[in-house]
Amino acid sequence: MRSEQEIMDLILGVAEADERIRAVLLVGSRANPVIPKDIWQDYDITYFVEDIAPFCNNPAWVEERFGKPLIMQMPETMRYPTGDGSFNYMMIYPDGVRIDLSFEFTKYVDNGEPAVVLLDKDKGRGLVPPLQARGDEYWHIKPPSPLFYYSCCNNFWWCLNNVAKGIARDELPYVMNMINNEIRSELHDMINWYIGIQLGFDLSTGKYGKYFKKYLPHELYEQYAITYSSSDYADIWASIDTMCNLFHTLAIAVAAHFGFTYRQQEEDGMREYLRMVKEQTCDNKDQTVE
Repeated sequence: MRSEQEIMDLILGVAEADERIRAVLLVGSRANPVIPKDIWQDYDITYFVEDIAPFCNNPAWVEERFGKPLIMQMPETMRYPTGDGSFNYMMIYPDGVRIDLSFEFTKYVDNGEPAVVLLDKDKGRGLVPPLQARGDEYWHIKPPSPLFYYSCCNNFWWCLNNVAKGIARDELPYVMNMINNEIRSELHDMINWYIGIQLGFDLSTGKYGKYFKKYLPHELYEQYAITYSSSDYADIWASIDTMCNLFHTLAIAVAAHFGFTYRQQEEDGMREYLRMVKEQTCDNKDQTVE
């Protein structure tokens, strides 16, 4: 795999040789000083140009300068383009290097996300204003308002009814999607808030909670890990029970810290519904076997 210096030299060399490219911005994990570096980090690069037309849907131009990738994705040519006028080439090369190269023609708006100006031919008077060095504050956990806390709790418990019905109907794809998208999203919010009250809200747990293992106490992380089940319904029921117990523990702690009231009746009501559906499902299965 090529070194970081080799890739940076390539990126800047292409930009310096083309007068149409006015500035180069590095974003993503490589621009975040808090994230440990490793060889698998993407190079999230933006080329700022005044006229974007020559760079849109022009993979030949990109391949001529960066080489032929193993696979390329151009989101703006696919089913759900952003439609904001930018154009992006996402590429993985034979040595494992991934470059996400975006072309922008509008002035950069500093939203606080970590970003590093690698090149600015217009010295702050063009498409990229001067940027201050920063940490990862943009990604820090945000404390919940009462509305966010109560909404999280209610939706976690409510959506479990869909899981139970899906199991009863033998609708595995629906069950797994509901657990791992709708319900897990609420669990992740509660985990974030729990980590915040334990360690402070001046940290990030990463995209999709990828740093949970780093910040959660070992016993809670072990409990979290087994909420990922196999496709066996008995295993799914067990993972649901674990997920419910974990959510309860976290939600009680978060409520106590912020002075919120945990609505135990919502949990009790859904646990009773889950018990009823599980019992009925098991009875029907036994009758089928007989």
